[in-house]
Amino acid sequence: MTTARHLATIDRLRSRPFPGEFGRTDVGYSGVGYHIAELATSEDFWEDDGTRREIVEDQYDAERDALAMLLTARWGEPQVFSLWSVFDRGMAGEEIPDPWDALSQSVPDVHLWRADGRWIALGVSHWDKELPFQLVTAVTEIDPP
Repeated sequence: MTTARHLATIDRLRSRPFPGEFGRTDVGYSGVGYHIAELATSEDFWEDDGTRREIVEDQYDAERDALAMLLTARWGEPQVFSLWSVFDRGMAGEEIPDPWDALSQSVPDVHLWRADGRWIALGVSHWDKELPFQLVTAVTEIDPP
């Protein structure tokens, strides 16, 4: 994981136009009004007793926090935005727009900045105890729900 590479990816996403339809990209996927990138992905935890998982979780949280410090220097203090209620509302049948619905499926909260008319979200994704962690970012023009 390199912070410089992550910053370059975020900058690239901020300057890219949004596509007219959903599709995969070189760093993740995009849809109407958003880009989501997988900045880093850990190994899975199928053979783990929980110890390695905790260490990797701490590493990914630390990587997010280090990157957040650099983004804070650019754009000021982020909002820490919980996606739990977004997930809960989606599960109850409310239509939640992407990227917020997609993020809420595996990211408990994001650090969130607004710059140049776009939202930049940064978080750690974890789908299930056996599956990998991911450091993810989203760039969107769609307001958080």
